[in-house]
Amino acid sequence: MKNITRLIFGITLSLVVMGAKAQSAKNLNIVFIGNSITYGANLAHPETDAPPVIVAKYWAQQVPIGAIAFSNQGHSGYTTLDFLPHTAAFASAETAAWVFSDKNALLIFSIDLGTNDSAIKGPNGAPVKPEDYRKNLKAITDALLKDFPRCVVMINHPIWYSPNTYNGAMYLQEGLDRLQTYFPEIDSLVADYRKSQPKRVFVGDLMAFDYFKTNYLTDLTPENGHQGTFYLHPNKKGAIALGNYWGAAIYKMVKRMGKN
Repeated sequence: MKNITRLIFGITLSLVVMGAKAQSAKNLNIVFIGNSITYGANLAHPETDAPPVIVAKYWAQQVPIGAIAFSNQGHSGYTTLDFLPHTAAFASAETAAWVFSDKNALLIFSIDLGTNDSAIKGPNGAPVKPEDYRKNLKAITDALLKDFPRCVVMINHPIWYSPNTYNGAMYLQEGLDRLQTYFPEIDSLVADYRKSQPKRVFVGDLMAFDYFKTNYLTDLTPENGHQGTFYLHPNKKGAIALGNYWGAAIYKMVKRMGKN
């Protein structure tokens, strides 16, 4: 009799645990909006090694877990101006969101823009002033929130690049300094949304900038430029690190939303 009681208790406990996991598991659809870093430029196989792919792998390692689908909408050389509403890149990102098969999954737009905005010259609109960078991000975010009323938007801090970066575009120390003026613009913009549209817009990763500043020799690809060897794009190891940073930020956000 005791054995039967224990068996029933064990089955009941297992069902409770399984039910709790099923309730807390969350399916995700993620559209990654970004530049060459998001795309996975200089990686031998961006289709398997780019940061968005690593995010999916990160998510698959979490427990409890749901399914994940994603679209990499990273475009080399793109700035916030290239993703403004009514541009081809913005339309492509929205189309990617519409075609996800799981319409009940949490839709996330993960934005990582700013590297090309910060350049001295070269990319579209560069150099983009901090106030204009914020205005562009707001225009992009407002349109996404309007067109997808159930989505959330995450805006990541861009990552570090070496102060001698100068390829087809000129970045240098001036660009790196400008890039860091974008961080408070992201934070204050998200703070405004926190008041006007709670639980819709979040700051994503904050730590990758310092990580790559410290580990650029091992995690960024050395490239030949007009001022010597520069470091801008993550190599395979760096793409894994960046994807894990993005993945951790998304996981933290999903857990926070589940508690509210």
